[in-house]
Amino acid sequence: MRVMNWLRAIVPALALAAPLTAAAQGEVVVYCTVQEEWCRPMVAAFEKATGIKVLMTRKSSGEFYAQIKAEAANPRGDVWWGGTGDPHLQAAEEGLTEPYKSPRMGELQDWAVRQWDAAKGRTVGVYAGALGYSFNVPQLAKKGIPEPKCWADLTKPQFKDEVQVANPNSSGTSYTMLATFVQLWGEDKAFDFLKALHRNVNQYTKSGAAPARAAATGESLVGITFQHDAVVQAVNGAPVRIVSPCEGTGYEIGSMSIIKGAKNMENAKKWYDWALSAEAQAVGSQAKVSYQVPSNRSAPVPAAAPKLSEIKLINYDFAKYGSSAERTRLLKRWDTEISTLPK
Repeated sequence: MRVMNWLRAIVPALALAAPLTAAAQGEVVVYCTVQEEWCRPMVAAFEKATGIKVLMTRKSSGEFYAQIKAEAANPRGDVWWGGTGDPHLQAAEEGLTEPYKSPRMGELQDWAVRQWDAAKGRTVGVYAGALGYSFNVPQLAKKGIPEPKCWADLTKPQFKDEVQVANPNSSGTSYTMLATFVQLWGEDKAFDFLKALHRNVNQYTKSGAAPARAAATGESLVGITFQHDAVVQAVNGAPVRIVSPCEGTGYEIGSMSIIKGAKNMENAKKWYDWALSAEAQAVGSQAKVSYQVPSNRSAPVPAAAPKLSEIKLINYDFAKYGSSAERTRLLKRWDTEISTLPK
């Protein structure tokens, strides 16, 4: 009798608990475009908060855009988190991502919401950061080269084979650089500048953050990246100095999108909502791997983050340069006129 009474008491309790357990089951496939060192703690924090298993892959923005497009008929990813906004906007325009309005939209900075508006709800801003470059201080002194302060300085003969930058086809960082130069000087002058810069480039990397690491180790004298990627190296003790070019510079709105046809749609939305929270946006700075400006107004801004208000930023046209036609056209011109040049 006691056993029967115990069962009558416990079965309703188990029935109430079951939906909570079911909600925490399952998985989500995250395509992560920030540094691996930031992807990992984000995954761990989300799994701890929700009980949902995360399957994470890390690649550059351009690589994931191409992969999502190739997988459109049978999507393998659920959510694309991080990376420059331009390829996210192109994916949105091409219908590769899903419209979604998070209940956290009211917590976000205006620039993050504008990104969502521009994409008709298919992508949202998660952080912002300015383009620039860093140089290795002792290596520069050893070579007797004056400190560079402008974009134009990087085309001087002293920097022959001393500059590293990513390929804009694979790297959102480098595409931002390409679009920045076009907006600074006009398209033809921008490509003239890129041809002059090419003479001094020692390597076009796949990843946009790689040149910051190369400058930090002395593998390259100069690395063109987003400034926050160079801050990571400086905070960890690398002898680098970070430059906001005198002519002005562009910036990114790092973005997040849910992939159309995601097989784990509900869990993708849970990641999306969580990633917009102040708590989630503090994960990178707590791990000392993120120095971007977060999009949630309540998230702490890392003390070492570049101060956007003190940088000469251009009025970057995200809608135009994130459009499929413009991005495709500029990358084709880069392939034709820059990548084919001899060294």
